[in-house]
Amino acid sequence: MSLKKNLQKRGMQLMGDPRVSKLMQNEQVMKLLMSALQARGKIDSFTTEQTERLAHTLRLPTLAQFKELQRKVNNLEAELARLKAKLPS
Repeated sequence: MSLKKNLQKRGMQLMGDPRVSKLMQNEQVMKLLMSALQARGKIDSFTTEQTERLAHTLRLPTLAQFKELQRKVNNLEAELARLKAKLPS
């Protein structure tokens, strides 16, 4: 059994436990869990922002900028191929 399935199975077992159910009804516990979940998002956005700032300072393209440029090049190559196909031989 994969780790993910094993963790899901264990989580479902825990949710069936009355002690866990009672704990989940506690407002302070729920606030703590929500804070923990939000912390990951805040950390991700902070690191992304700092990475972009550093890349800008070093005059390097970010991954998003690189992908955008790559998409534009692919579109231009496709348009060039289409125009070459229209030309008489």
